Amino acid sequence: MCEYCGCQSLTTIEELTREHDEVVRLIGHLRTAHQDGRVARMAETAREIATVLDPHTQVEEHGLFPALAADFPDQIAALEAEHRRVEAVLAEAADGVTPSDPTWPDRLMDAMAMLRDHILKEQDGVFPAALANLSIEEWEAVEATRAKAGSTLSRPAA
Repeated sequence: MCEYCGCQSLTTIEELTREHDEVVRLIGHLRTAHQDGRVARMAETAREIATVLDPHTQVEEHGLFPALAADFPDQIAALEAEHRRVEAVLAEAADGVTPSDPTWPDRLMDAMAMLRDHILKEQDGVFPAALANLSIEEWEAVEATRAKAGSTLSRPAA
C-alpha cells in the first residue's frame, strides 16, 4: 500500500502492513463468496481473517497504540472501537460455525468495508505518526509485543 514516509523500513511496520495486505486479499475472497451466496465459504474466510488479525491486533493494542494514545487519544479510541466491531462479526463464525443469521453475510461485508477504511487510517496516519513520535524504548516495547504475539504470516525471503 503506502511507501511514502519510509515507515515500512521498520520491521514492525512492514509486518503490520503485510498483515493488512493479507486481510485485504482475503476480503476479496469474501466478496466473491458473498456474490455467489456461499455463506459457508464466507465463514471459512472470516476465520482466516480472524487468524491474521489476532496477533496483529495484539501488536497494535498492546504495543503501538499505547505509545500513541497520549498524543492521539480520540483517534486511538476510535481505532480500538473499530477493532471490537470487526472482531464481533468475525467471532460469529468462530469454531467452524457457519452463522445461520440471515443478516450475517451483509453485516460481515459492512464490517469488512469499515476494516478497509480502518487499514487506510492506520497506514496513512498511525504508522507515519509512530515513525515520527515513538522513542527507541517504545519501539522496543512494540517489538517485544510482536515477539510475544507472533504472526500467522511467514517472513519474506531475504
